[in-house]
Amino acid sequence: MNWYDLARGLHIVAVIAWMAGLLYLPRLFVYHVKHSAEPAVTGVFSVMERNLLRIIMNPAMVITWVFGGWLLHMRITGGGWEILAQPWLVVKLTGVVILTGYHHFLAVRFKKLQAGQDIGTEKFWRMINELPILLALVMVLSVTLEWTW
Repeated sequence: MNWYDLARGLHIVAVIAWMAGLLYLPRLFVYHVKHSAEPAVTGVFSVMERNLLRIIMNPAMVITWVFGGWLLHMRITGGGWEILAQPWLVVKLTGVVILTGYHHFLAVRFKKLQAGQDIGTEKFWRMINELPILLALVMVLSVTLEWTW
């Protein structure tokens, strides 16, 4: 069995699940904020948001980090520390850190929303919803094209 290919495949599946959550949670916030005067509706959104965050997004983020770390370890073991100086890897790792920060930003906003606090407008959440896909585009292209400076 090729452990590198196994780790890469599991990493990709985890990233897909994580990205789905990062794209969907802000969309749920749009509808939650839009219907804030309707407790029956916002109650449904609250359950959906909590389940998405706790059952899909958090585990997917952790699994992404674990298998990404394993991949990096195998690359370093097989080829040396020079891999860390590759521009495509710097771009990817920077993107992962930004996405992780964005994930935590969403989690904090979820907690504020549950506490009845204002988390922003419907327009804000519609605009910010595009951030993860733009970042993912840059990250994927940097890896697949192995960008250099």
